Amino acid sequence: MSEILVGKLLLGLTLLLGASYLLAALLGRARIPGILGALFVAMAAHYSPLNDLLLGPDLYPAFSFLANLGVLFLLFFIGLQIDMGEMRKLSKDIVWLTVLNTVFAFILGMLVMLAMGYGWLLAFVIGLTRMPTAEAVIVPILDEFNLIRTRVGHFIVGTGVLDDVIEVFLIAFISVWIGEKAAATTLAGNLIEDEVLRLILLIGVFLLAAWISYRWLAAWLSRLLPRQPRNLALLSMLVVFGFGGLAEYGELGMVVGAITGGIIMRPVYNGLGVVGEQTTRTIRAITYGFFGLLFFFWVGLSVQLEGLITSPTLALLLFLAAFVGKLIGVAIMVPMGKITWREAGTIGIGINARLTTEIIVAKLLLDAKLIDIDLFTALVAASSLSTILVPVLFSFIVRRWRTVLQQPAVPVIRNHGAKDNHHA
Repeated sequence: MSEILVGKLLLGLTLLLGASYLLAALLGRARIPGILGALFVAMAAHYSPLNDLLLGPDLYPAFSFLANLGVLFLLFFIGLQIDMGEMRKLSKDIVWLTVLNTVFAFILGMLVMLAMGYGWLLAFVIGLTRMPTAEAVIVPILDEFNLIRTRVGHFIVGTGVLDDVIEVFLIAFISVWIGEKAAATTLAGNLIEDEVLRLILLIGVFLLAAWISYRWLAAWLSRLLPRQPRNLALLSMLVVFGFGGLAEYGELGMVVGAITGGIIMRPVYNGLGVVGEQTTRTIRAITYGFFGLLFFFWVGLSVQLEGLITSPTLALLLFLAAFVGKLIGVAIMVPMGKITWREAGTIGIGINARLTTEIIVAKLLLDAKLIDIDLFTALVAASSLSTILVPVLFSFIVRRWRTVLQQPAVPVIRNHGAKDNHHA
């Protein structure tokens, strides 16, 4: 990259950071998380020359890389907050939540497509795009209100991680479908078999590396250098980049790798006492003071609401299919005695954050000429609408019910759950 392009990138980020800083000051007075200022500023910049500058062919690779670093740091820090013991206690409930919220969103998404006159196969694919959750958009707000280590935080992060597995198979399914359209059946069959074997092998390598690191390797490495924050930070970067890269290469996605890296490092941080606490504060400052903002800049600049004008009905229906479907799925957990009504409302809003997956799928389908430009525009608009509304609604609900939601991440006993539901 030339010096001129570097200068343009730095000046463009300077404008975004400056505007975000000022807006965060205003949002703070309204008790709205300041990090949302970056999202709102970037959304406004989408309709300015800054959008063409940062998302243009010259600067997009560098800007996209910085945004990916933002995802890595955000989710690594969240991983540091996760207690595997507490997560295991909720594991069955998290699985139930994931199944219920994804199934209803999928069904409603299919019904919308069929009602609009599309075929069964395309309805099936678009229904799948209603299922995943972009937890990276919500977790900074959870952390802002100290809810990461609560039941609500564990449910949102846990179901978000399981949703990432769905994203892997969704992208794989779309790729295979496109491949079958473009290649002979025999060739496509061979490619599918090879790809499945490769995916299974890479997942196995990732899980083995994670288990070894969590049980032994990370703690051993932490003892090789003096107990100082800079050394622990260096080891943390080694782990987060290593597992982020391994997960991305294995098509699990950086989100899984980053959270896994944080989970691996948590026992090391706990074992180092004050040094671990100092390093945690440093990583948090870097994440929310810079790298996290870069991710929200990328999200805001990617928002496109034109579909609400060109295809308003389809865009709104696709948005509501996912939104209502996930709320229904979470609500079923209440009579099951797993969560309270207030927890259900908060979790239901939180897991409705979406962006990248459905846009990626929509772009793949458009490039393969399997969908038209109207459906593509509607899908992008529905995703963008969730990016705008969900963080704002989530912040409002969390701020209102904050005291009630700050409960330890332990299972609810059925009788106590009934009592909570009554008061909720």
